[in-house]
Amino acid sequence: MVVWRCLIVSGFIAVFSFGCGGLANSSTENAKQVVQESNVSQLLTEVQDKQKAESLLLQGNNLLDSQRYLEALAAYDQAITLKADTEEIWVNRGNALTGLQRYEEALASYDKAIALRPNKDEAWYNRGNVLTALRRYEEAVKAYDEAIAIQSDKFEAWINRGIALTKLQRYKEALASYNQAISIKPNLHQAYYNKACNYALQNNIELTLENLQKAIEIFPDKYRQLAKTDPDFDKVRKNERFQTLIQ
Repeated sequence: MVVWRCLIVSGFIAVFSFGCGGLANSSTENAKQVVQESNVSQLLTEVQDKQKAESLLLQGNNLLDSQRYLEALAAYDQAITLKADTEEIWVNRGNALTGLQRYEEALASYDKAIALRPNKDEAWYNRGNVLTALRRYEEAVKAYDEAIAIQSDKFEAWINRGIALTKLQRYKEALASYNQAISIKPNLHQAYYNKACNYALQNNIELTLENLQKAIEIFPDKYRQLAKTDPDFDKVRKNERFQTLIQ
C-alpha cells in the first residue's frame, strides 16, 4: 500500500493546507480511476476466460461423445487452466479418464468436482462407477447412496448400487435396490437381468428364470446372448429350462 502524505510548512498553513487538500483529492480521484480501469480490465479478462472455458467444455463434451477420450481430456485440461472452479469440467474430465480406464485419476477428478459442489449427483454417481471398476464395492455403495440422497429417482444409481451390493454378496439389499429402480422406471430391462443374476448366484432357479424371461421379453437377442456366457449363471446353467430360455 502506498500512503500519500501531505507536508505543511508553518508559515503558510492556511494556503498550503488548502493546497494539500486539493492535491490529496486529485490523487484520490486519480487512484480511483486507476482502480476502476483495473477492475474493468479484470472483469473483461474473467469474461473472456469464462467464454473460452465454456467453448473448451463444449469441445470436450463433443469429443467425449465420440469416444475420443484423450482429445477430450486435453480440452478439459485447457478449460481448467482458465476456469478451475467449474464442477462440470471436473466431472466430464473424470468421464474421459474413465473411458481411458485411468480410474484413480478419474476418482481424483470426481472428488474435485464434489469439493466444489457437494450436491453434484453426477459426480457421486460416476465416483461410484469408478469405485466399482476398482472393486472397491463398499465405497461404491456409499457413493451411490450420496447420489441417491441428492436425486432419489436416479434409477441408474439404484441399479449400479445393486450390482455393488451383489458383489458384496448382500443379495437381499441388492434386490431391494433393483426393485427400487423398477418402481421408478417400469420395464427396466437392466434391473430384471441383474435380478436374474442375483437369484442365480443364490441358486434360486425359479426366480432366475422369471426375471431373465422379463429381460428377454424386452430385448430378446441381447439378453439371450449375454446369459450364455455370463458366469453369474454358472450355478443354474445346466438346468434344462434355463437352456431352453436362452436358445
